[in-house]
Amino acid sequence: METLLKVRNLTIRYRSELTEREAVRRVSFDVAPGEVLGVMGESGCGKTSLGLALLGLLSKEHAEVSGSVMFRGDDMLTMKETSLQEIRGAGISMVYQEPGTALSPVMRIGMQISEIVHAHRQWSWKKCRAEAHSMLARVGLTPTERFFSAYPHQLSGGQLQRVALTQALICGPALVIADEPTASLDARSQCDLIALLRELKQGLRISLLLISHTPEIQASLADRLMVMQDGEIVEEGRFDRMYWRPVQGYTKTLLRRDRPAADRNFERADAEQEHAAR
Repeated sequence: METLLKVRNLTIRYRSELTEREAVRRVSFDVAPGEVLGVMGESGCGKTSLGLALLGLLSKEHAEVSGSVMFRGDDMLTMKETSLQEIRGAGISMVYQEPGTALSPVMRIGMQISEIVHAHRQWSWKKCRAEAHSMLARVGLTPTERFFSAYPHQLSGGQLQRVALTQALICGPALVIADEPTASLDARSQCDLIALLRELKQGLRISLLLISHTPEIQASLADRLMVMQDGEIVEEGRFDRMYWRPVQGYTKTLLRRDRPAADRNFERADAEQEHAAR
């Protein structure tokens, strides 16, 4: 199978004047085009550090990153910052668990999205704004004129997360890293966002690195699952095998924590894949 992202022996060490610790230890995995790779583990296992390291977003002053991160054949860990800036957003983008961190409180939503397009495309501002309207509609934020002219404080948490998703998708990246994308949402907004991600997965055929400790979300979206504990991968494989026949007790505990809800989502996702194959 063709590989979009190939990570080998990724190790992340945080250091301060007094201490040094390994947050991620010799992690290796691949992501194929159009694949959703779920990453699970309890808080502090290194999931978020992993996502930030892939995009070169960890401070070099406080974090030492080693190994290799090959994206379309180029090692991102050895790239200059100017080259990384070209990839961020256009090749790989990220959705954070707190959508407000990616938004300026004093700029209208539409202009913030349009600026991302303008930074990566040699397009007129008129075309950039039109593209922003188109993607707002794609994620269900209609009428787009209302959301284009709104400020972040005027939107709900679910709407802000859709704006963050719009920012991540606007330049057509091949890979989106979603770090606990439903963590700040209420139950209804979580369900709506999961349904939207499932629709986008099928419609856009993007790859997704889905960082979430919630079995229900992984059951809805993940093709394969990677379980992390104390900075290491302890088990990985296809989601169906991992869910029904986990090798590690730790994996079983994580996946069966919300078993009834996860069962329903897994069975629904299974039925949808079967229907699509007909």
